[in-house]
Amino acid sequence: MRILLLGGTGEARELARLLTGEREHEIVSSLAGRVSEPIRPEGEVRIGGFGGVDGLREWLADHRIQLVVDATHPFAASITANAALATARLGLPMIRLSRPGWTAGPGDRWYRVPDLATAADTAAGAGDRILLTIGRQGVAAFAGHTRPWYLIRAIDPPTGALPPRHEILLARGPFTVAEESDLLARHRIEVVVTKDSGGAATAAKLTAARTAGLPVVVVDRPPVPLGIRVVTSVEEARGVLSARSGEDSGGGPTR
Repeated sequence: MRILLLGGTGEARELARLLTGEREHEIVSSLAGRVSEPIRPEGEVRIGGFGGVDGLREWLADHRIQLVVDATHPFAASITANAALATARLGLPMIRLSRPGWTAGPGDRWYRVPDLATAADTAAGAGDRILLTIGRQGVAAFAGHTRPWYLIRAIDPPTGALPPRHEILLARGPFTVAEESDLLARHRIEVVVTKDSGGAATAAKLTAARTAGLPVVVVDRPPVPLGIRVVTSVEEARGVLSARSGEDSGGGPTR
């Protein structure tokens, strides 16, 4: 069974590692190319966009893909929506692999918000020294706030408008709790802003903020398109694919 794996996450790389070389699966991993030096998964890899819904639909048909696994970041809403539409038009099955989100525990001071604009307003009202850990995209939502100072941490330099008072820290995680605690203390951070990415790889900042008694503004995930099956672990995704490969003995779609 030919599978397109929309990746870029640790779960996508792990799934590619497990499936590459299995006789019943032929995997093509796709990376968006938004990070300058992405971590490449095992097996065949393509990098770059598809050209919207129509471009993706044509690519799926041309490459006789039989199933799509969307294992992109929980906030990669555009590619998820495009994949849902393209697969629906071709009659292809699609699976969304999305790690569980974070849940506040005892001692956490979280403000859950629906979007980055609300996050910017909430954070500005909670403190003057703010750590942004939202990636390089979306920082422009904070540009209109002139009073706070922002430490903007990202893998690559952010795009778009920036708040007037800021410092950019280019770094790639994961980070330990000790490293995050040191960062918060060294920069005298008063508020942490993050997206609900979930998983253990980037959760150390939440523990550090809890220990320091700092508020955390958490941006909720966008909804998954209706009708898409969601699995929450690599093991669950692998089980679904194995079951489907036993059912599917035909070729790819036609236009």
